Amino acid sequence: MIPIGEFPKLHSDSVPEEAKSTESLKVCLVALGDETFAIDLRQVREIFEPEWITPVPGMPAALVGITNLRGTIIPLADVRATLGVSSSVMPKYAVVIRHGTQQIGILVQEVPEIRTIQLDDLVAPSTRIAAERRPMISAFFKTENKLSAILELSRLLASIEETADEQRPYQQSVKR
Repeated sequence: MIPIGEFPKLHSDSVPEEAKSTESLKVCLVALGDETFAIDLRQVREIFEPEWITPVPGMPAALVGITNLRGTIIPLADVRATLGVSSSVMPKYAVVIRHGTQQIGILVQEVPEIRTIQLDDLVAPSTRIAAERRPMISAFFKTENKLSAILELSRLLASIEETADEQRPYQQSVKR
């Protein structure tokens, strides 16, 4: 992680208020471990506290089970290991995200706020190694002197699907 003091000065910090970009992104901030991540609000369907989680045998490692949300079965994913964050605190909430036709609940500890961030304040991962280590992060931004990351949900869901493919047993084709 880059120390906050070494993080580059944001464009919007040095530009007068009236000259700042009007392009912004509304995000839902979520806490996982000691880190804060942002999810594009357009992809967030709902936030709720799951009453129960039913484990399903044979699911990928990141998918911990399913829950019923007003008659809709929602698969729940614990992405802490995928993102490389501490799993010392149990998640309390599920953020239901929609990506195309897929809908999945991401388990998180807290949902501190909905925030608007200026696109000028986004900084891409600085090194290829950082991008390879955590490919589900598309950009970083500063919140209260703390570095936060924007989750790229298509990459996050693809990593969950990859673990599902790795767990499927080898199937031999049968001749008729």
